[in-house]
Amino acid sequence: MYIGQAAQLSGTTIKSIRHYEAIGLLPTPPRAGRYRLYDAQSVEQLMFIKCAQQLGFKLRELQQVFATQQGQAFPWERAQAALAQKRRELQQQIDDLQQLQARLDLFETSLEQAREECPLGNL
Repeated sequence: MYIGQAAQLSGTTIKSIRHYEAIGLLPTPPRAGRYRLYDAQSVEQLMFIKCAQQLGFKLRELQQVFATQQGQAFPWERAQAALAQKRRELQQQIDDLQQLQARLDLFETSLEQAREECPLGNL
């Protein structure tokens, strides 16, 4: 299939596909004359890239997943490792935000107590 159909099936744009090829995220497809030819595996990879980006993956992270693929089968093990790493990072962010929220709660409580104890607090 041509690039337009691959873009349509994967939910990406032609410009994105060309960019992914330029940065080595997607292998350069074979050509028929001037036209790039994409297969079902390319469309699946494009769909994975789009979904991963929506889940917070950066293109640089995805480049590591597909680094040594070069037209071979989908790198399931590296993809799963990247997902596990992203999950750990997300959990760390959640933990950090929960700690920040607890600190804000304590700060708010201390401000309320100071206001109640201050004789000028009702002015």
